[in-house]
Amino acid sequence: MPLDPYLASKLHLMENLDFHHMDEDMAARMAEFYVDPEPWTVPEGLQISDATVGGPHGPIPVRIYRPDTTADRVLVWAHGGGFAAGNLDMLEAHMVAAELAHRAGIVTVSVDYRLAQDGVRYPVPVDEVHAVVVAALEGSIPSVSRADWVAVGGASAGAALALAVAQRLRDGGGSGAAAVLLAYPLAHFPNPGLSVEIAADLAILPAALRTPASNVEWMVDNYVGRITDIPTDAIPGGGVLTGLPPATIVVSEYDDLRSSAELLERQFDESGVPVTTYLAAGMVHGHLNRGTVLTEVDRSLDFLVGALHG
Repeated sequence: MPLDPYLASKLHLMENLDFHHMDEDMAARMAEFYVDPEPWTVPEGLQISDATVGGPHGPIPVRIYRPDTTADRVLVWAHGGGFAAGNLDMLEAHMVAAELAHRAGIVTVSVDYRLAQDGVRYPVPVDEVHAVVVAALEGSIPSVSRADWVAVGGASAGAALALAVAQRLRDGGGSGAAAVLLAYPLAHFPNPGLSVEIAADLAILPAALRTPASNVEWMVDNYVGRITDIPTDAIPGGGVLTGLPPATIVVSEYDDLRSSAELLERQFDESGVPVTTYLAAGMVHGHLNRGTVLTEVDRSLDFLVGALHG
C-alpha cells in the first residue's frame, strides 16, 4: 500500500531534521508534522486517576483508566521511546490506554517506568513494568481490584518490556499474563534486515522517520550499557517463547522495525504460541502516537481490543 496520504502530504516537514542539533525551525516543523486533521479527545465515561505502585527501585507512577462498566480484567501498558524517552501524556500512552479501556471495557494501567537516562539502565524499566503487573495480579494497585485476568502490552521499546515481563511471569511459577499485546515491537538486536522490496518502499521516508541499525544499536547500548552479551529479558526476541500466552502484534507498514515484528510472528508460530498480526497499511513507526482520526490508528486499536476480549 502507498504511504498514508495525510502523512505523505507532511513528509517535507521532517526533511533535514537533526535531533542532536535541533533549532527552533526544526522543532516547529516536527511539531507541525504531528498535528492531526482533528485533535483526539478522551472518550466519555472514563475515570482517569494517577497513583503509585511500590517497586524494587522506588515508587512507580501509573495512570489508571477505568471504563463506566464493571471491569474484571486489567491491561498493563508500557509506552515506547527507545527506553530513553516518553511519558504518560504522550498519545502512545494516554490515548492508547484510554481507547483500549473504553473499547474493551477493561481497566488499563499505564506505567511511567524510569527511563534509561542519568545512569538508569536495564533492568530498571523491565523491573518496574513487571512490578506493576504483579501488583495487578495481587490486587495491590490503589483503587484497582485484584484481577485473575491480567494482560501486558506495549509499543516499540515498551513492547520489548511487555514481552520480557510475560517471559518472567511464565518462568516465575506463579500467575502468568493472560495475553501479550505488541505494537511495532523492538524485539531483536541486531534488528533483522529488510527485504529488498520493503527497503525500497521505505526509501521515500526522511531520515527522521527511519530507525536504522545505528539507531537500534544506540538504544540498546544506552539501555543495557553494552552491545554484546545482551540479557534475553532486555531484548526478548532471542529468548524462549514457548509457553507464553497468546500474542497480538500490530506492525507499521513503513517501519524499519517491521522486520523484527515479522520475525517475532514466525518465532511465536514455531514455538506453538497463538499469534495474530495486523499490518497497519501506510503507517510509519510509532503510528499510535497519532489520533484515531487516522483510519489505520483506529483499526489498530480495534485489532488490539480483540485480544482483550479473551
